[in-house]
Amino acid sequence: MAEVLLSPGVLARENDNTFISAQPLQAGAAILGPTVKGPVGIPTIVGSFSDYKNKFGCIVESGSAEYTYFTSISAYNYFQQGGDSLLVTRVVTGSYTSATSSIVTGSSGTDGNVFTLETLSEGAIANSVGTTGSNGTLTNGTKDNLRWEIVSPSTSSGTFNLLVRRGDDTTTSKTILETWSDLSLDPNSTNYIEKVIGNSKQVVTTDGGDTYVKNEGTYNTLSNFIRVKSVSLKTLNYFDNNGSAKAEFTGSIPLAGSGSFGGATGTPFPVRAGNFYENIDGTDTQGLTGDNYTTSLNLLANKDAYSYNVITAPGLTRASYSSPLTTLVNNAQTRGDNLAVIDLVNYNANLNTVAAGASAVDSSYASTYWPWLQTLDPDTGQQVWVPASTMIPGVYAFNDRAGEAWFAPAGLNRGGLSTVLRTERALTNGNRDTLYGSNVNPIATFPNTGVVVFGQKTLQKKASALDRINVRRLLIALKNYISQIGDNLVFEQNTIATRNNFLAQVNPYLESVQQRQGLYAFKVVMDDSNNTPDVIDRNQLIGQIYIQPTRTAEFIYLDFNLQPTGATFPS
Repeated sequence: MAEVLLSPGVLARENDNTFISAQPLQAGAAILGPTVKGPVGIPTIVGSFSDYKNKFGCIVESGSAEYTYFTSISAYNYFQQGGDSLLVTRVVTGSYTSATSSIVTGSSGTDGNVFTLETLSEGAIANSVGTTGSNGTLTNGTKDNLRWEIVSPSTSSGTFNLLVRRGDDTTTSKTILETWSDLSLDPNSTNYIEKVIGNSKQVVTTDGGDTYVKNEGTYNTLSNFIRVKSVSLKTLNYFDNNGSAKAEFTGSIPLAGSGSFGGATGTPFPVRAGNFYENIDGTDTQGLTGDNYTTSLNLLANKDAYSYNVITAPGLTRASYSSPLTTLVNNAQTRGDNLAVIDLVNYNANLNTVAAGASAVDSSYASTYWPWLQTLDPDTGQQVWVPASTMIPGVYAFNDRAGEAWFAPAGLNRGGLSTVLRTERALTNGNRDTLYGSNVNPIATFPNTGVVVFGQKTLQKKASALDRINVRRLLIALKNYISQIGDNLVFEQNTIATRNNFLAQVNPYLESVQQRQGLYAFKVVMDDSNNTPDVIDRNQLIGQIYIQPTRTAEFIYLDFNLQPTGATFPS
């Protein structure tokens, strides 16, 4: 259709100024705990372990020794087991800020703040500013901080390239993390630097009893490492009517060169020898205490903003930090869309203490595993002890990849822990009986097989279908999917057509779940029997879904019957 009228007539044009609201950040698992670097308190999606290392780092120095946080080990194991997305929330103690760097020299050779960059990572570890040595090395450059470089500036086109480099690289061996090409300082250009890289910053904010992330800035930040904090020398309408660069703007194009970042606050912790691995206790868990987790737990309670199916906080045990873990479980139960995996005890606890600890929790939205596990630290190469919750998200990831969410994440087929070297204690059959009777999922060691998760109970005390993880996760999956169908019916006409629309989507889905061994049988009722005139007059639409979940074979009895020669076998 023509966009202008050349002869008399009517032209109806549309200008779409609507915006689709952002969907929740969706991940297979959520982990919260300390990290070496990264944004503080902002739940962040990572899609691989290399992505995790770039954003959050791995090795921390403490007391003249190197350690790796449980968060990092859990992330490594999760992706090793087939996980595809992970929601990571960095927990710290104290106040942290970002590092900045101003590009201060334009092509005219005069000093002036052209634009300022800011790191997304917070804390003094982001600072790389310092003297430059041979081959362009930064004295304070490390693998955990950044440097920038301006490449190919052009006054004729008014553009330049920006490289984000790792702080420990050299001139002849650059480690380029990101490349931003043909950037402009002209706000009217499609390649305007703030539009392309972004200038927004996320800040954790509290309003009364609510904790949420507030977005500050105009343009979404697309970089994984930096944002444009400000642009001081803008080149509005860089070209004149003849298409030539205006002389007053050409001096604003930055010169080719590189620089570093500084000014960040927040001392990397712990500055003393913290308690790591099997040494964590009630006063120090990797340099933190339970109170440091409060804000992040409150933030992750928002299911409209964050979506995940399992959550852990490795490093917190109920014996030492019952309050934050109670919050974790309560959040899972209130949200109704995820399972909280918690640890009950510190290293070197006895069997009875573990069993007794489980009795203090009663929820089908929580599960626990024991004993502690020894694994190979992927970065330091050390053999280290970790609580079971560190490794369990990886088991769930493998289970969902090899089977379905409603399969049991346990047993030889889907419960293997291939990255675990050994357990803190080799459990006997009697030990496993004691633990399972207390709703603690034992991690067993079998000859020629290795370390295996050998239980799938939730922490619900009452015996029902929901005291099994596979049934709880089945119900979570069904509720999530069918609720999304229901969302599209809100404010629709309460008629037979609307009900049939619902049934036409739900029944095929449940049939597919049945075919994939999730259900024995089901029935969906949404008709005149439960949507009577008085229900309709109250603006309600009622649907009733009856399901018979499949159960797992956990107790297998095999009877071997000896028969005399010539006897007839029973049919």
